[in-house]
Amino acid sequence: MEKKTFHYTATPLAIPDVVMLTPRIWPDDRGFFMENYTKKEFEELGLGVEFVQDNTVRSTKGILRGMHATKSPHTQVKLVRCLEGEIFDVAVDARKNSPTYGQWVGAHLTAEGMEMLYVPAGFLHGYQVLSDKSLVHYKQSDYYFPDLDLGMRYDDPLVGIDWPLKEAIVNERDKTWPDFGAIDYGF
Repeated sequence: MEKKTFHYTATPLAIPDVVMLTPRIWPDDRGFFMENYTKKEFEELGLGVEFVQDNTVRSTKGILRGMHATKSPHTQVKLVRCLEGEIFDVAVDARKNSPTYGQWVGAHLTAEGMEMLYVPAGFLHGYQVLSDKSLVHYKQSDYYFPDLDLGMRYDDPLVGIDWPLKEAIVNERDKTWPDFGAIDYGF
């Protein structure tokens, strides 16, 4: 069920804990103004979390980054936005006791729409670039700890993510993650 605050419309996706946030934008003859993140309103939406790190990633068409998560005790909530271009953003539920365990949900994020995807802890996350280039910015609720990285193969047939571009450019690490069912993510 959609929820609204003064600055955002929050729409749960097919896995309701993953939420698309559409900001309210005030255009004028100079351009536009919008608030990217308002802690108080996120709390009103039930998405209250303390973000501690921001990251920005530049990529070109076809690049697929994912599917990643971080082990406990440093699991991460992510808030993802595409600042330039378009991406297809995906979250896979890795929470063992969840009714949607092993299911995925995806959403198109565009620079024009300025949407954000809220990805809770316990989800694997990744995206594919659909435009000639993209600039993606995301907030995370914990710091990056390389020794706590987790992942699954982006093309695991059991999860069956339907990536929009069939020809994906993927780095070696992301190609060699195990299939989803091969490990216990600990969530």
